[in-house]
Amino acid sequence: MTKTILIATDYSLESLNILKKVLKEKDAAEDQNQYNILLTSGYDSGDSIRDLLFSTKTSVFNKIRPAEFCDALGIISNKYPHLVNKTICEIFTGSFQRTFNQYVKAENIEEAYYSPSIKSKGKGKFDLIPYIKKCRELKSHEITVEVREKLPERGRLAEIFVEV
Repeated sequence: MTKTILIATDYSLESLNILKKVLKEKDAAEDQNQYNILLTSGYDSGDSIRDLLFSTKTSVFNKIRPAEFCDALGIISNKYPHLVNKTICEIFTGSFQRTFNQYVKAENIEEAYYSPSIKSKGKGKFDLIPYIKKCRELKSHEITVEVREKLPERGRLAEIFVEV
């Protein structure tokens, strides 16, 4: 059976530790389901008509998602091929709770995972955690992720291999 889960991310390598922990727990529990994984960040597209007309999802991802994130996501997905059906990077551009609830319903999202230590800030990003907590149709899980300040691999692809 295929289920859809949402992981709140800021598209940093640290935020992929949430995905690593979730997949590690499901693997240890010998979960037989496969998962469509939505890595979602809030994004405020602004009020500029020019930006609204000419911005595409690709141009937004070029601004907020580093290339190392995509490489690391591929490595994690390849580590758990029996659990991952597909991974999709998304942005949520709404500003109302009912919009988020409709997004959850439309994408058929059953579970959501977030970490309070991962904060989406800068480059138009905003935090999805308040929306996740208020959504009644969603089973939300808080994941504790340790963000180490001094890590030699910080910001590089090797950071994904650090044990969480």
